Amino acid sequence: MITGSHACRTAMLALDHKGLPYETVVLATGLHPFLIRLLGFPGNASPIRSVDGHTGPALALMDRMGTVPALRHADQRAQTNLAIIDFLEELRPEPPLFPTDAAHRAAVEEALRWGDGPLQMAARRTVMAAAGTSLAALHERGARGRLGPLLAGNGPGRVLLNGFAARTTFAAGTGHSEALVGELGGLLDRVDGWIADGTLNGGQLNAADLMIAPSLALLDYRLDLREQLRARPAYALLERLLPEPVAVGR
Repeated sequence: MITGSHACRTAMLALDHKGLPYETVVLATGLHPFLIRLLGFPGNASPIRSVDGHTGPALALMDRMGTVPALRHADQRAQTNLAIIDFLEELRPEPPLFPTDAAHRAAVEEALRWGDGPLQMAARRTVMAAAGTSLAALHERGARGRLGPLLAGNGPGRVLLNGFAARTTFAAGTGHSEALVGELGGLLDRVDGWIADGTLNGGQLNAADLMIAPSLALLDYRLDLREQLRARPAYALLERLLPEPVAVGR
């Protein structure tokens, strides 16, 4: 995993849901695609992510080298959240990550794929764009929160890593912030709609809940978005899975 990764938190939530103990290995952000190969994970034959429908050279290289989350169980390995979720379902079927009803399962699978793709990327870019102006735009300057410290454990490292990734990989410079925030309402409307129809945040948590909540948690770091996010049904899902950490004396 890398520090503060919303994608990695989904894998951790899935392991928690299954009641499986695990150890985390924290990799240096930015070097993680190379380090993950040294740990025996194969990467991907072709890029698996895009930004506004396009995969630039830096993102393509990261995807081909391999990224996190990545799971090792004995001599078996699973990489990407979708593969990890399938692996855990086979390894320990109970409690399930998908409903038994066919129509409900189809809706959960749609929400899962969307959460793994458009929402995850939008949350990443939206928070990166805010941090490009000043870490003061983030809760606790990105040092603490529902996902822990973002990208690095210290402020200078956070600024350096955020700026480099925003410029070279994720098209998330400060000039993108207004457009990204403008698109956010539609994304949150979709989450709220799935909550209203029972696809998300029902009596039994499912894989889509675990996929979507960490992206909401990342968005909650951005202080100017908190009022909008916290007024929505989506916030109940966030609080259910990733409640605000209790402040402790420092």
